[in-house]
Amino acid sequence: MNKLRVLITREEIERKVAELADELRRDYQDKHPILIGILTGSFVFMSDLMRKLNIPAEIDFIRLSSYGADKETSGRVTQVHGVKTSMRKRIKGRHVLVIEDIVDSGLTTRFLLDRLSRRKPASLKLCTMFDKPSRRVTEVPIDYLGFTVPDVFVVGYGLDFNEEFRYLPDLCVLEEQE
Repeated sequence: MNKLRVLITREEIERKVAELADELRRDYQDKHPILIGILTGSFVFMSDLMRKLNIPAEIDFIRLSSYGADKETSGRVTQVHGVKTSMRKRIKGRHVLVIEDIVDSGLTTRFLLDRLSRRKPASLKLCTMFDKPSRRVTEVPIDYLGFTVPDVFVVGYGLDFNEEFRYLPDLCVLEEQE
């Protein structure tokens, strides 16, 4: 049986999304960036961010996996679904912003940043809502950060455990009960 404890409230998340959108709007004004969300977890954050960003931007998604149904990364990243072919061709010379739900080990994010950088974008930056540096296996440059979280298993606001809990509007700690 699992128990949930709120770590970051929906109100705190809403305020942070607005702050990040303000910062991104200033940095990307007149740049028409390409935003690439890492599925599945980033879709809630990316949706909220896009509505507040209020600048012209193209969006696409990529689906990567390193967890499966476990609470620990497998250490192996696989691409389940890539960006559209037409988008891959348009990355060269463009400003690309990767949208991530959480940077944990850094393996998935590093995998994507390395792949995208080979396409020679004008700039490549990372915006993540949550960062868990205590779990980092490989360094990842985070350009825009919402919250740093402790070394606990979190769910909600798009993050899941075995495809459950994504619907929660708060970020919660998933605690096991005996």
